[in-house]
Amino acid sequence: MIEPQYEIADAHTHIFPQKIAEKAAHSIADFYKVNAGDIGTVDILLNNGARLGISHYLVCSVATSPRQVPSINQFIRENCSIHPEFIGFGTIHPGMTETEMITEAVHMKERGLAGVKLHPDIQDFLLDDPHMFALYRMCEKELGLPILFHCGDARYDRSSPRRLAHVLEKFPDLSVIGAHFGGYSQWEEAFSVLKDYDRLRMDTSSSLSFLSDETAMRLIEGYGAERLMFGTDYPLWVMEKELDRFFSLPLTKPQRRQILFGTFSALFGIPARAESCRRAASV
Repeated sequence: MIEPQYEIADAHTHIFPQKIAEKAAHSIADFYKVNAGDIGTVDILLNNGARLGISHYLVCSVATSPRQVPSINQFIRENCSIHPEFIGFGTIHPGMTETEMITEAVHMKERGLAGVKLHPDIQDFLLDDPHMFALYRMCEKELGLPILFHCGDARYDRSSPRRLAHVLEKFPDLSVIGAHFGGYSQWEEAFSVLKDYDRLRMDTSSSLSFLSDETAMRLIEGYGAERLMFGTDYPLWVMEKELDRFFSLPLTKPQRRQILFGTFSALFGIPARAESCRRAASV
């Protein structure tokens, strides 16, 4: 049961233009051999989120070729300008040259995008490929842009937890979000490899429904709620079911508040509703 006293941010959503949304959502679902929970349009995301009490969203999309990068980033940017509740992460493709990737990352920063989303498995590259290091270094040293990595998949070795650990070691000041508790379908390996990287933030997307209560609680308490953000991976899964699963866990109220909004709020500098009301009352 979803409890209305909590402010909620969804830290992992994908959005697509209306004309390709259904095809794109089914393409992602086919990659994971599941049925898509929804279509992937902005309107459906916002309507479902409003019904569930979600106030903010990290929105992104993934380019499957270099030529898609400009149009996807423009789409994300335009929707962020229309919907202030959106935090937009742009896309970059590993088929771009190092100079092209850096240039695109600079454009993202200049145009108000808040980070970069990379999916090594769908984009077919190794997360710790040296070809990507110029981009990582630029995001770390010059732009201050977080990178959200899809992490883990037992079928592949492109985004494994150990590859993420290699990047964390090589770029100690890079802000990194590891999707899916740092390792989709590799949750135990991810915990053993990543638990000591305190600056690594993770989302809970595409994970909770596959984990027992005992395992989910061990991961949450082992990583610490201050490192975790709730995410649905919309449109892959049904948002309401993901929230129901989260609220079924025997978490404390402070843990719930932290994972549902606190970590997201701290990472992106977004005040909680109570804090916003206090500030307004003091003016």
